[in-house]
Amino acid sequence: MTPGARISAAIGLLERLEASDAPPADKLLADWARNNRYAGAKDKSAIAGMVYGTLRRRGQIDWWLSRCQGGAPTARARILIWLQLGQGQQLTDMDGAFTGDRFDPPPLTGAEKRVAVELASQRGFELDCQPLSAAANVPDFLSDELTSLYGDTAAVQLSAHGEEAPVDLRVNTLKGDRKTASERLAAEGVDAVSTPYSPIGLRLRERRPLTGTAVFKDGLIEPQDEGSQLAALMVEAKPGMKVVDFCAGAGGKTLALGAVMENTGRIVACDVSEARLTRAGQRLKRAGVFMVERRHLSSERDKWVKRRAARFDGGFDRVLVDAPCSGSGTWRRNPDQKWRLTREGLDEVMAKQAAVLDSAARLVAPGGRLIYVTCSILPSENEAQVAAFLSQNPSFFTHPAADVWKEAVAGSPYPGDAENPFLRLTPKDHDTDGFFVAILGRKLG
Repeated sequence: MTPGARISAAIGLLERLEASDAPPADKLLADWARNNRYAGAKDKSAIAGMVYGTLRRRGQIDWWLSRCQGGAPTARARILIWLQLGQGQQLTDMDGAFTGDRFDPPPLTGAEKRVAVELASQRGFELDCQPLSAAANVPDFLSDELTSLYGDTAAVQLSAHGEEAPVDLRVNTLKGDRKTASERLAAEGVDAVSTPYSPIGLRLRERRPLTGTAVFKDGLIEPQDEGSQLAALMVEAKPGMKVVDFCAGAGGKTLALGAVMENTGRIVACDVSEARLTRAGQRLKRAGVFMVERRHLSSERDKWVKRRAARFDGGFDRVLVDAPCSGSGTWRRNPDQKWRLTREGLDEVMAKQAAVLDSAARLVAPGGRLIYVTCSILPSENEAQVAAFLSQNPSFFTHPAADVWKEAVAGSPYPGDAENPFLRLTPKDHDTDGFFVAILGRKLG
């Protein structure tokens, strides 16, 4: 593909992402690659780089467009700013790609050339006078909450969300240990190192496809962010326990729980999506986890929850609520997701979180624990939700996360603030996705 053809493809993909029914960026790019097999590996990499680069810097790009009076922030306008400030292209370079010939985009307009000339002396996207929403590339309506959370370090903390996330793997301890997994990966040409906090984690030194490797097919490894591994470990599930994974999805944490429980006891993996539960079944089979019951729920208020709560068999020892959330902790992986988030959408998901917590709490046995997890950095989805839940449910109390860590992840350094009752993980401080974990115990009386 010519440079212009690559740019045209990137513009088209960014335009598609603007639609309300657009799939996530990673799926859109995968579908495009599958349907355009003429594109080589370098073409696909260049196109993905432009798409993700533009998404990660969209706040700053739109700020520059406004400052330079560059018109509406269209996909084409954003790509032009990315090419100049992100890739260091000059006006002559862009003129040579925007020819209008065959698959190339139409020639630059006079207004576009004026913006390029105005930015010619600018190096990079940053400028001291940018507001937080631009400097940190986040939706403007979140600025106050994020400033309240991080204070003067907000821009630095949030800048880490613009970097590429590492590839982490969880070692399936039902089939081997970390040393064995590392050696088998190395034998297949994949170099991995131990994760700093998770005792069952490996991190690839460079991004590599894994689904074709024997070590993956045998179920010894599973792709899972280190933060997600830690959240599963903080459930402190033990062999023989009864556990509910209330929002199991495709089963990432269910798999981790099954391994920690040594395939003994019982796990009920619940979700409102049958498709996700089907994928979970495939993963469970590959991993050799056989003590999981998959249960499709119509909603968080499904009749099964009511029936289980009404039974007198002691309830469940652990109930994990990996709650639906804004996904703000995963912006490194899904930069398109932040630009789809609205105030109204956030309010809706927060209402869902409260409803899920309220329903799942009914399944917790006296003396058991409710573990609330989000992949969000927003206090409104985290501390505020826990505070609201505890105010309405006096039979629950907070287990300090640092104390639980000592029992659940013995021997590994605690990544959180020991004075904070909850565990917070961030891309900047821990090089994980953003995670929040609260452990709530149910009183015996």
